Amino acid sequence: MSTVSGTNSVLDQYQIKQDTKQNKDLGKNEFLNLLVAQLNNQNPLEPQGNGEFIAQLAQFSSLEGIQQLNSSVSSMMSSFQSSQALQASSLVGRKVIVPSEKAVVDTSESFKASTVLPVSSSNVYVNVYDNSGSLVTRINLGEQAAGNVSFIWDGKDSSGNIAPPGTYKFEAQATYGSETKGLYTMLPANVDSVTLGGKELMLNLAGLGNVPLSQVQVIGQ
Repeated sequence: MSTVSGTNSVLDQYQIKQDTKQNKDLGKNEFLNLLVAQLNNQNPLEPQGNGEFIAQLAQFSSLEGIQQLNSSVSSMMSSFQSSQALQASSLVGRKVIVPSEKAVVDTSESFKASTVLPVSSSNVYVNVYDNSGSLVTRINLGEQAAGNVSFIWDGKDSSGNIAPPGTYKFEAQATYGSETKGLYTMLPANVDSVTLGGKELMLNLAGLGNVPLSQVQVIGQ
């Protein structure tokens, strides 16, 4: 008895010509058609084994699962990018609080900020320096308990004169017995623009440059 050999005809059916620009990847429909054609054209004297048939079904199921996963991931990425864009548009022009030692200050109004005190101190103070590194004034906060300690600079120097607007450095210090240790300062900054893309949203802050959104402690003031 002559055998029926349909393998070549099945493969020829899906063979891609060199002069076309069709997609060379087999989708789930093409894979299923190949499987059905293979079953229809198998040798009746040597039918396909159950193990091989189950393996091909498993490949088909795996292929379909991967395609569905890719579709779900693409949809999630699109939603994430839309959320990023919406979040970015709401931040531009607002103030955020970030850990920094420098800030752009409009000395015509009070400048509000804070420092982080890990342990209670008998004396906490903040030195304010101008852009050239000269000491402008000292803000004495006295004895403070551990936690966030707020302070206000009225924009005046040690002589009581209004300092010019610009970028200033704030150096917080705490006294512990005979030792003096530096503290982290949390300063406000204006969001000039936002950079989308990459692993994280980047905020372009006035006087500070690019800062990751994850470093922002407070939005708005």
